[in-house]
Amino acid sequence: MAYRRKITNVLHDFTEFINRGNVVDLAVAVVVGGAFSKVVDALVKLVTIAAMDPVLHKLKVETLSDLPGGSLLVAIINFLVIAFVVFIVVRAIERFKRKQEAKAAAGPNTQQQLAEAVERLAIALESREL
Repeated sequence: MAYRRKITNVLHDFTEFINRGNVVDLAVAVVVGGAFSKVVDALVKLVTIAAMDPVLHKLKVETLSDLPGGSLLVAIINFLVIAFVVFIVVRAIERFKRKQEAKAAAGPNTQQQLAEAVERLAIALESREL
């Protein structure tokens, strides 16, 4: 009986852990990041091959990775491209959040609304001559 209770508690704690927003968001970020990394790698290979093709032919090398330290250079280029894209995305998200916060801060002025309502009430009372 105690064994079953321990398993139930562990499963309950595990489901709470999984249902937290941060864990799910992190898992999605890892999966998307892995897929994005492959896309960037293919793009970097395409660009480096196109840009460095004449130099590589003179060196009699097929790919940049075949050069001494070439795979490190490709990894550094991949990192820089991914870091730049993440920077742009984070910057856009922060800009969006600042706009949302500015809209929330510039929300309705309750004192001004109250003054306008009192003024409308006064005009309505005057028109009825009460």
